[in-house]
Amino acid sequence: MTGKTKSSKEAATKKKSAKQSPRKSISDEKIIESLELKLKEKEDRYLRLSAEFDNFRKRTLREKSDLIKFAGEEILVDLLPVMDNFERALQSVSEGNDQQSVTDGIKFIYTKFSDFLEQKGVQEIDSLNKYFDTDCHEAITKIKAPEKKLKGKVVDVIEKGYLLNGKVIRYSKVIVGE
Repeated sequence: MTGKTKSSKEAATKKKSAKQSPRKSISDEKIIESLELKLKEKEDRYLRLSAEFDNFRKRTLREKSDLIKFAGEEILVDLLPVMDNFERALQSVSEGNDQQSVTDGIKFIYTKFSDFLEQKGVQEIDSLNKYFDTDCHEAITKIKAPEKKLKGKVVDVIEKGYLLNGKVIRYSKVIVGE
């Protein structure tokens, strides 16, 4: 009986598993469908995010390019009145007006241009009779100091230097006393 009991138990177990299999397979199919749907949603979301990021990157590059391309526009627009004043001065010289008015006009233009540079943060480096400083001066040559107190100091400025918001944008070319 033990042999029959075992085989009948095995048959009953097989029948149960056969009956349960269709239920599990339907349940498994629903799970698989659900997972496939979630996967498709995630893939779609990934593709949308990827496309959005690509558009963001392209837009950022375009904006950066435009910024570089037109960065100096404001300064150039502000320089146009100075150009107009130079044209008026040239016209005045060619008309042969008196020398004093031409000189006054050029001084006026120089003052306006200096004010413009100052508004933009450009400052002249004060060098004459100051100690030579390699951070803002470029020595062209050294000469014997005309006075003892001018040793190691700038005795002449060949070309003015300038700072832009505290940063040297052009070094002063100077002659240093020895």
